[in-house]
Amino acid sequence: MRVLGIDPGLERVGWAVVEDRGRAFQPLGWGMISTDAQLDPALRLQAVYRQMRALISKRPCDLAVVERLFFTRNTSSAMAVAQARGVILLALADVSWPILEPNPMQIKQAVTGYGKADKVQMTSAVRKLLEIGVEPMVDDTADALAGALYGLTQREA
Repeated sequence: MRVLGIDPGLERVGWAVVEDRGRAFQPLGWGMISTDAQLDPALRLQAVYRQMRALISKRPCDLAVVERLFFTRNTSSAMAVAQARGVILLALADVSWPILEPNPMQIKQAVTGYGKADKVQMTSAVRKLLEIGVEPMVDDTADALAGALYGLTQREA
């Protein structure tokens, strides 16, 4: 089973594909979709949609996991992320993939065993579970990898 994990955003969308290989989970790729902050918001959303569709066509999966939003402070950035998340869900709906939408605490619980794990703990757990070396990892891609792992663990639950 292959799972696409997505950490939504307008400036950066983290993505990762992880496959269950029986006794181990294998990362097949990860990266970011980026948009230019100088562009009109509508064009940025269009860019996220188009790049997400291109990613989906190149990396077919059995399931997608799109992190649910959790904001307590900055409502203006929450709105932009919500809009980006909407076009991501639209791109996934276009191909009729099943979608899970866990909140950050659910993902942290599944990956680290602790729902309030910090970024360092999450990245460390992702590296260990997927046997990823010391190459730099951006938070967005670490979160996407964690989302994909969440999807694989939920399938087994």
